[in-house]
Amino acid sequence: MSWNYSTIRAELRSGVLWATIDNPPINLIDEQFVADLIALLDDTETDGSVRVVVFRSADPDFFIPHVDLERIAEYTAVAATSGGPDDGSLGTLFRRLSEARPVTIAVLEGRARGAGAELLYACDMRFASAEHALIGQPEVGTGVFPGAGAVRHLVRLAGRGHAMQVILGSEDLDAREAERIGLGNKVLPDADLISYVERLAERVAGFPEAAVRLAKRRINAASLPPKEDVQVDAARFQVLARDPASAARVDALMQRGLQERSRTELEYGAVLGEL
Repeated sequence: MSWNYSTIRAELRSGVLWATIDNPPINLIDEQFVADLIALLDDTETDGSVRVVVFRSADPDFFIPHVDLERIAEYTAVAATSGGPDDGSLGTLFRRLSEARPVTIAVLEGRARGAGAELLYACDMRFASAEHALIGQPEVGTGVFPGAGAVRHLVRLAGRGHAMQVILGSEDLDAREAERIGLGNKVLPDADLISYVERLAERVAGFPEAAVRLAKRRINAASLPPKEDVQVDAARFQVLARDPASAARVDALMQRGLQERSRTELEYGAVLGEL
């Protein structure tokens, strides 16, 4: 199998596919990234040599900051090609990621916000840099709604109160706080992070596949929300994304450097409080 994608650099080692997100300038989710994620899921579904997929970022500042707010219609149309007629959303694509044949692990070394954080939640496990990882759901502060799984995952991972705080507060959480409320498996120093994940990924990749797949499937059955709930949240995001008040707030953020390598993106939670 040739692992060739435009926005994801992939390398297969010892049954582990290292999928490095590389979509300059700051790894926004756009239609090309969505197409590449679909292609990667298609490829790993049919190639039995891939037992584990590890997602990380080529950008030290950003894992994925959020969707490209100027390309919502375009990436949504591409996401619709991944499933049936009712699956035209990022949320249902991330649901497919949760149900993927390989085990999926996310390594967070920079910022993951909005749909970037929702991709993290969709993975089977999450490990973070103690020094540099930040996670947040800035949608409500921006004037929209987390429509790609945050509501469903946060309530299950962190509980109702913490879900309210993260989503309604729209503030950034550092790695230790995210771990404390249940959003991450483990926080490690940069010097130890990749070696720890590599050992774990290769360990899982070496176990009997039938046992791993059955365990993952039954854990998903006990923990994932109904697909219909994901579709409802995706539809709500699309409604608010077209609201004039939300558009005005997004425009104000764009004038402050949103979607550029700027203080707004680096300190999004703080900037929302200044609007």
